[in-house]
Amino acid sequence: MATIYNTATTLDGFLATTDNSLEWLFEVPGADEAESGIGDFLAGIGALAMGSTTYEWVVEHESLVEHPEHWTAWYADRPTWVFTHRDLPVVAGVDIRFTHNPVEAVHAEMVAAAHDKDIWLMGGGDLVGQFADAGLLDRITATVAPVTLGAGAPLLPRELHSDRLTLLSVEQRGQFAELTYAVGPPHPAT
Repeated sequence: MATIYNTATTLDGFLATTDNSLEWLFEVPGADEAESGIGDFLAGIGALAMGSTTYEWVVEHESLVEHPEHWTAWYADRPTWVFTHRDLPVVAGVDIRFTHNPVEAVHAEMVAAAHDKDIWLMGGGDLVGQFADAGLLDRITATVAPVTLGAGAPLLPRELHSDRLTLLSVEQRGQFAELTYAVGPPHPAT
């Protein structure tokens, strides 16, 4: 069982534009080929987590309030934790748990719910950074798109130095480069 940050990013390290759009990703030729391994990845996932901005984008982009079946087409019945301090739209009939608790407490719940499968941290970068700070991030898979934005939501707004990151694989998926790193524990506070 691992806690994995699997995401797409621009060449200059942004997840989304300054107005939180991911449209840049869907405009890249060969995006379908880059997603070709998502089914295998999802088969190993037992629970998900995301921040409120990511959740809002998914709900709006997929029209999930009107079409909750779109959620189950991708995420099936996997329990999902959404970290937020705000009231957000509810997708009917799916296991979404809104929380503002610390990642350490929620991670323990996620591990229990995942039944020995992996946990997928969908984003955003700051939420994933909180997991990394707590030593609860095991792997990062960043699929780099041939796009630069110049500004936006950063991939991971934390300092993780090379002594915590070990390259596991590099794979070409069409116009995308998929980089996977193991993440070591944080350094003890001095």
